[in-house]
Amino acid sequence: MRVLEHVHPLKLIDLQQVKNEDVEESEEEDEEKDLVPQDEFSCICKRCDEVINEYYRYYYKCTKCDISLHKFCAEVPTTIKHTSHPHPLTLYKRSEDWICLYCQRLHIKGVSYLCSACYWDNHKGIDVNCVVEVDKRRIYHPSHPHPLVSLITSPILCLCQACGKTHKGIFFLCTTCPNFTIHTDCIFLPKSLLIQQTTNGIFRHTHPLTLSYSFPEAEQRAKYKPKCRVCNGRFDPDRENLWIYKCEKCIYYVHLDCATSASTSGGQSIKNFKDVDYPNLLRLPFPDQTYSLPKHLFFKAPGPTAYAEVSLQIINHEHELILVDTESIGSTSLKINESIMCHNPMKKIELLCNACVRPITEAPFYKCNASEDERCNFALHEWCTRLPTKLDNHPGHPQHTLFLMSNAPHGFFNIYRCKFCYLPCNGYAYGCVRCRVYIDVNCGFMPKKITHESHPNHLLSIVEAGYNKECLVCSNLVHHRLSFGCRTCNVYIHPACALLLPRTIRHPYDKHPMHLSYLPIENHKSEYFCEICEEELNPHKCFYHCDMCSQSVHIECAPSILQSETETHSEYQYKYESKSKVYSFSNVKFGSIHKTANHPHPLLLAPGIADDGRCSLCYTGLQHKIILRCLECPFAIDECCFKRLNKS
Repeated sequence: MRVLEHVHPLKLIDLQQVKNEDVEESEEEDEEKDLVPQDEFSCICKRCDEVINEYYRYYYKCTKCDISLHKFCAEVPTTIKHTSHPHPLTLYKRSEDWICLYCQRLHIKGVSYLCSACYWDNHKGIDVNCVVEVDKRRIYHPSHPHPLVSLITSPILCLCQACGKTHKGIFFLCTTCPNFTIHTDCIFLPKSLLIQQTTNGIFRHTHPLTLSYSFPEAEQRAKYKPKCRVCNGRFDPDRENLWIYKCEKCIYYVHLDCATSASTSGGQSIKNFKDVDYPNLLRLPFPDQTYSLPKHLFFKAPGPTAYAEVSLQIINHEHELILVDTESIGSTSLKINESIMCHNPMKKIELLCNACVRPITEAPFYKCNASEDERCNFALHEWCTRLPTKLDNHPGHPQHTLFLMSNAPHGFFNIYRCKFCYLPCNGYAYGCVRCRVYIDVNCGFMPKKITHESHPNHLLSIVEAGYNKECLVCSNLVHHRLSFGCRTCNVYIHPACALLLPRTIRHPYDKHPMHLSYLPIENHKSEYFCEICEEELNPHKCFYHCDMCSQSVHIECAPSILQSETETHSEYQYKYESKSKVYSFSNVKFGSIHKTANHPHPLLLAPGIADDGRCSLCYTGLQHKIILRCLECPFAIDECCFKRLNKS
């Protein structure tokens, strides 16, 4: 095509086709090179001096030099009948500067429409821009198959199909599809952006986020129904055509307005307390498995009098106890023929305290000195011997004093359900026998306020969560129970998730520590699978991950590292909860030996696994239950059958 003011031919360019070809080429290149938003195409039309961008889709470009024209500007007829003038207007090439009669803009040569019937000054004319004004209000947007037109130049109140909100402004609408309208603020949003720039650094992400014109329900399910990374709100599956910003490399999704508003949820990043006002504030999670709440409160540095006094009332054990110090580790005690070793998941050695049921990872500690035939695995942290004998005004049972008990009554082998965290436990308890209320020793010293790295800038207080509230860590429901909550942000955390999930764990098949993660890992290129159970893992729920080896573990499967088992669900697991919750038997110490007159061999208290098959008496499955397993024959029974067996 040729035009009056240019000597070279012009070629028609389809911008959307060019963009699709560029996308295909970029996908073949190294993904890591694309770490900044790409500039969108734009140039200036030689005739109207307005911007040419991809929304106009087509434009003409000179094949030999840098001249560009809108398609509608290049294709204007040489003679027109315009509503603003009674005579036909003819397109002429101008050799002098001139002023448009309508918009009064000065033009440097170029072309203009003139009326041959009227006497017009040589320095006057009508520019192409004023003639094609209606065509400029028509765009081709990649989100919609039909052209969109802005017919009303005055602001109107209307529903935007892009963001899903009703607001006032200028809208583009489709003349083919009824009720399809998009606000100008949304329709010209950038195709990619860095969220740290649009939110003034409140939120950050390594990669640019790309604009997506829908988020189908099937895709949401495939990505484990993610939440907005800014407001933590859900994406509505019934409004899947709403636009979003996303980074598919990192499974990072953001609502349209959240990605473009500097004020969105900024309060979460502003600290609402001063450290000097809370000198003893408990900051969770604990660094690793060597830490616990009793240790935090009652640990004493080694010294000549640190271990002088031990309360027999607290210990309450039938056999002699020996104090294992640093020199005793790895040596042989008086009666036990095996070496005394601390808890070590890397070597699959388990040693749990009978009071707090947390790992004993260092000396000093107390251990039963019974003979090997008695098979007693009793052990105590040294600091657990200093637990107070009673608690007053505990938030889980403030009406009565709770007394320390080494063996809680009314339970199967002293297993009770903690009133605060609702997990089964056979460790020491603070209990009220009259009300049958028992609280494990970790929950017994639960502070009224904490901070947690999953919600780091706000204090979390003990509150009763309302209806249908989710735990920020495990994403399971809190169920009107006492939990740690931030009322300002409507955020809640289970006590068990706060106390029992350390920041790092060790895995015998991975030489690096695995870190607690609350969100998908940046630049994680493969699907998420648990290294223990080999099942899919939802990265939007808390899990352990090794950055060096790209290995992940469900938080519930983490305690199975010692047993190398492949299943960890229990009968205490609610049907709607997944492996994103704390292991149900985290507060149960297995390995004790029991005898019954109705079976000739000793029975081991253990968690039921797939290899245990069915109960020898009632033939129901034993997997995921607390069971008694014979050490010498295939006999194994569940809790109910053991009770019936002892009554017969």
